This record gives sequence, C-alpha cells and structure tokens, in this order.
Amino acid sequence: MDSIFFWASKLIWILASPGSVLVIWITIATVLLLRDKIAAAKKNFAIIAIALVTLGFLPIGQWLIIPLENRFATNPPLPDKVDGIVVLSGSEIARLSDHWQQVELNGAGERNFTFMKLARRYPDAQLVYTGGSPSLLNQQYKEADVAKQLYRELGLDVSRIQFERNARNTAENAALSYKMVNPGQDENWLLITTAWHMPRSYGLFCQVGWRVLPYPVDHQVIPGQMQFQWAFVKNLYDLNVAVKEWVGLTVYYLLGKTSAFLPSDCAVKG
Repeated sequence: MDSIFFWASKLIWILASPGSVLVIWITIATVLLLRDKIAAAKKNFAIIAIALVTLGFLPIGQWLIIPLENRFATNPPLPDKVDGIVVLSGSEIARLSDHWQQVELNGAGERNFTFMKLARRYPDAQLVYTGGSPSLLNQQYKEADVAKQLYRELGLDVSRIQFERNARNTAENAALSYKMVNPGQDENWLLITTAWHMPRSYGLFCQVGWRVLPYPVDHQVIPGQMQFQWAFVKNLYDLNVAVKEWVGLTVYYLLGKTSAFLPSDCAVKG
C-alpha cells in the first residue's frame, strides 16, 4: 500500500503541479486553434495570458507559504536536556553527488548545518538522519549516503548517527525512523526540517506516536517585505512549493496519516 501511495502521489503531481497545468492548458488552447475552434482558442489564450502576467507580478506562492512558516516558532527555547535530534533529508542531491563524487546540496542545506550545530550543543543526544531516495526511477542513489559524507567531511562523528536510508517520503521518514529508534514518551526529541514543511512533518511524527519539538529552518519568506515586481520564474517555483505542501497536508490528513490538518500539538488523530 505504501508503494502504491508513493507511485500515485509522484505521478499525479507530475500532471497536477501549477507548472504542468499551465503547459497542459496552453496545449489544449493550441489544439483548439489548430482545429479552427477560433473563439474557444482566443478565450483560453486570453485567460492564460492574464494568469501568466498575474503570476509574474504577484507573489501568490509566498502568500501561501507564510502560514506554513509561521505555524511554529523559529529558534524555539530548548530544554537543558535533549535526548535526541532527528533531521529530515531533502537537501542532498544524491545522483549528482554520486556522479561527481562530492557532496552536492540544494537550497535546503540549513537542515544539515543546524543538525550539526545542535549535535555539538548536545553531545549526549541520539542523532538520527532519515531519508533514502524520493525518485521513482533512481532508488539506488540515497540521500543518507550524501549526508553521511557531508557530516564526516565537516568533522561530525558519524558513529553517533543512526542513518535511516529507505524512506521515500515524509510519511516513511516518520514511520521508519520511529520503528528504528523506538523513542520513549518522556524523551525530548528535536525535529529539524524546512519551515514550510514543518506542519506536515510534525503531524506525521505525532501520528506515529513520536512527540517531537519542532525546530524549523530554511525559511523562504519575510512577511511584510514581499516585493511586487516581475519575477515569473521565482513566483512559479514558490507556487509549486506551496501548492504541493498544501495538497500534501490535505491528502495526508484525509488518509489519517497526520494528526491534524494544521497541527500545533501532538494530539493523535484516531
């Protein structure tokens, strides 16, 4: 069942992402034009043009990201004793790293840097890195392997870290890591991931019974300082990120995989 969900979610998103919707819409309008459906083609192209201009000027994706990033406090007060720290994969580019034989990261590298910082702050804490490959076709390239190389090269003792390298999505991050660690209910665990991804991640960890303290990083938006200027590529990227996360929150909640639609505490959904 987990594999069916994984494949279905990937394939559906290929067609349903905002960028794909625009391409499909333009294709349909072009077909109408080629079939001499002139009035319908003109109408669709006019709406597409308005949508493209609007998207180019308005930071719609950032507006959708703001409530996700603001859901949990940044730099939360931490307890004196931390029993464990878990960081989600997502910043490692495993296939590039394998090809070039060096660590390749994307814009979410703050996850790893914060993990290393907190690992040094709490030298007695258990350390967990969770993440295999989110790819449909290249499961042999594991993000955990890239992270292990990064930590070793930057001086973190990797013998302290448990690497979960089979998770393909966030639901599996939570379930497989919980099974591997079996944390106690009275333990203090920190969860590190990107700020806009934290609500879904936190809800998934809560639902498997893992009470964690959210430590969001890798923010994308400064509320109140968004600029209205032509930035089509960035705005489309932000919209893809936001829509994917909101859809993920909705689907996971409806399937009972997360504790709440927008969780704020670890109440488990029955």
